[in-house]
Amino acid sequence: MGHCNVEVVPASLFRAIPALRYVLYTPTYHAIHHTKKEANFCLFMPLFDLLGGTIDRRSWDMQRKMSAGVDEVPDFVFLAHVVDVMQSLHVPFVMRTFASTPFSVQLFLLPMWPFAFLVMLAMWVWSKTFVISCYNLRGRLHQIWAVPRYGFQYFLPFAKDGINRQIELAILRADKMGVKVLSLAALNKNEALNGGGTLFVNKHPDLRVRVVHGNTLTAAVILNEIPKGTAEVFLTGATSKLGRAIALYLCKKRVRVMMMTLSTERFQKIQKEAPAEFQQYLVQVTKYRSAQHCRTWIVGKWLSPREQRWAPPGTHFHQFVVPPIIGFRRDCTYGKLAAMRLPKDVRGLGACEYSLERGVVHACHAGGVVHFLEGYTHHEVGAIDVDRIDVVWEAALKHGLRPA
Repeated sequence: MGHCNVEVVPASLFRAIPALRYVLYTPTYHAIHHTKKEANFCLFMPLFDLLGGTIDRRSWDMQRKMSAGVDEVPDFVFLAHVVDVMQSLHVPFVMRTFASTPFSVQLFLLPMWPFAFLVMLAMWVWSKTFVISCYNLRGRLHQIWAVPRYGFQYFLPFAKDGINRQIELAILRADKMGVKVLSLAALNKNEALNGGGTLFVNKHPDLRVRVVHGNTLTAAVILNEIPKGTAEVFLTGATSKLGRAIALYLCKKRVRVMMMTLSTERFQKIQKEAPAEFQQYLVQVTKYRSAQHCRTWIVGKWLSPREQRWAPPGTHFHQFVVPPIIGFRRDCTYGKLAAMRLPKDVRGLGACEYSLERGVVHACHAGGVVHFLEGYTHHEVGAIDVDRIDVVWEAALKHGLRPA
């Protein structure tokens, strides 16, 4: 029962007989056992931790507060969503050990798929946003919340309003609690869904919580992966939010950007945003064969094996497409999705963020963390401010975040 974090012995008995805390372990003692490496080793007998000097003195105080219903308010929230049915099992309250390793489909998950599918249907009807996990950074509580929606549901036209309502309620809840910054993950900030968060900021102009899409740092991570001296890149997803920012940034560095798009109107709109002397570096292309001599591909749209074959040998594929493309070419290299490693003083990381190793988070998550640490007072929604890409990158490095 203790491993389920269920309080079996009433807290009143612990208060009446204080010595019990060294014989029976509490859910908080168990939680610290998993999240703090240098304390609470003797899981079933705290007495030996007491004798060895390795007991965490906060265990009982935390248990007393939790039993009294006193919850610590997070300063930062990362609002994620479920990727698919299999990934829904990759959470600490389902399988703690599995969640502590990067996600991958395992055979032992297959028998659980039918049950997980039923849970998905139930969540679609009844569930609201819930807490997945948390960690501490610089003495501040950071939490990861999940919108109870799966990746495919974001592409169902009739589900759009319901998803936005779930996100809106989460933002209002965070605002009421006193959360400082809320960062939107992946599809929660989809341009077609809510304009990268602008829908909520415009609807609730008096929000105290800062809403952040984190894409400024995502763009910075991708741009800093590109080797110095690169003269030409091929960009797919070129007119998306990230594609636009990457194109405008690179053209100012006098890098020729082949923007793959069939829409001349959208291309010209972005081109006109660039200073006149740099507009020549933005070039519209409509076929993948145009990039057959370019070895730097920045991918913001899914590429099939047939499309990938146009890349010359030795090409490196930088990615900001979700899900990431499959590496079909053995003579090419494939980058991972933009991510950053949290500072070394982070505490309480018990779970991995999707397929990333523990301690590494997606760049949009890291962007929200930087927004909080820097104390920025503006919302980061809608179009990316290209002039802030270097500013946010330097701020991230200053606070100890590093490219993964």
